[in-house]
Amino acid sequence: MNTIALNIPKLDAQGFKKLCLANQNLRLERASTGEVMIIPLKDNQNSVIITQLTTWIEKTGLGISFDSFTGFTLPNGAVYSPDASWVSNQKWDNLTQQQQEEEFLPLAPDFVVEFRSSSDSLKRLQKKMAEYIENGIRLGWLIDPKNNIVDIYRQGKEVETLDYPETILGEDVLPDFELSLNEIWE
Repeated sequence: MNTIALNIPKLDAQGFKKLCLANQNLRLERASTGEVMIIPLKDNQNSVIITQLTTWIEKTGLGISFDSFTGFTLPNGAVYSPDASWVSNQKWDNLTQQQQEEEFLPLAPDFVVEFRSSSDSLKRLQKKMAEYIENGIRLGWLIDPKNNIVDIYRQGKEVETLDYPETILGEDVLPDFELSLNEIWE
């Protein structure tokens, strides 16, 4: 299933929340332009990174990981659900209890991962990754298992493309985190 984009005029944040609650069997995102996208569910690829990320968090205690069922309201108003994401303790602790319990967390994660499925548009994902960076995400990985490449997005830097890497490092955003891609390339 390809991503389907719907233009729903004047759908504000409350309206989007109601739409999501009424359609809980769908994974929905809203662009800053108001366009609503129905995102196809991915296979278990995001569980590979969530498992490795959770293990790293248990060792370091440096933050919280989220899967693709967590939505984030970015500063530009877009509501996206990355395949995997991480928020530092500092950023998380700056939220009120009420904000931490909202359907869509009102912040840009520190780190996001998007997996390209066979039905995903590469241009749409690249645009989304650039939007993440523009909205304060410090590190992002666009993983394309079909072509065995990873695009790395960083604040203030050009996109770096790695061809068939065995591992990716979390750099200074996720200190000492190393993602093994063996299961993803299989």
